[in-house]
Amino acid sequence: MNKISYAVKVDPRIINKVKEYCIGHGLKQGFFVEKALREQLAREELTADLLDLKSLRSQEDSAIDFKDYLKKRHA
Repeated sequence: MNKISYAVKVDPRIINKVKEYCIGHGLKQGFFVEKALREQLAREELTADLLDLKSLRSQEDSAIDFKDYLKKRHA
């Protein structure tokens, strides 16, 4: 996988904590930051999905079966 650099401004205290943590746990900082970003994106997507579920719950009774939907879509 190709990787690119992505510069952001971060509080120096956070940078120091990340450096210390990575050194103490034998991790590369890039790996640690990429993993943290990936996990935060997953949490944000889950939150959005839960909000959609909550807002659409009232429409569930009027929903059609997924197989029926696919049949109509391919007809």
